[in-house]
This record gives sequence, C-alpha cells and structure tokens, in this order.
Amino acid sequence: MVSFNNRYLGMVRQWQEFFYQKRYAMSYMESLPDFVKLAEAYGAVGLRATTPDEVEPVLREALSTPRPVIMDFVVEKEECVYPMVPAGAPVTEMLLV
Repeated sequence: MVSFNNRYLGMVRQWQEFFYQKRYAMSYMESLPDFVKLAEAYGAVGLRATTPDEVEPVLREALSTPRPVIMDFVVEKEECVYPMVPAGAPVTEMLLV
C-alpha cells in the first residue's frame, strides 16, 4: 500500500484549492498515525521516504519483501493528485494539470 502523505485530506484540500479559492476547512490533519509503526503493529513492513533520494530504495525494498508493506511517501502539502474529475462533470472533462 502506498500513502502520499501531505498531512492533509489530500483530495479534499485539492478541491478547496481549485473550486473554493483556497478556503481550507477541516482538511489539515494535525495528528496522523505513524504509518510505519501502524504497519508493524499489524505484522506488516512499514517504510517511509521523506526525500526524493529515498523513493527508489523504499520501492526496491518493498518489491523485494514477501510480506505486506505500507510505504509512507511524505510529499509537499501543496502536492495535487491527477487526473481529477470536477463534481458533476463527466470523465471526459477530467483535469490533467
């Protein structure tokens, strides 16, 4: 499992940015679980990358591990997810950037 962790409810924050003039409400997560420790508590392997240089080693380790793995990739808080489909729009009108 991969988590792109920007410490926000990422898609909610993105909608607030794009469609509500950056009026952020209830999307910042002051307290998140430590996903590495959470994975370990359930018998899985927990891995974290906090810099771009750590991404490839984390992916290599995860792919070579025969147990379930949770990878926590810490990203910038403004990072967005694409493609994104605006509310009420058809898939053919998805936002790509």
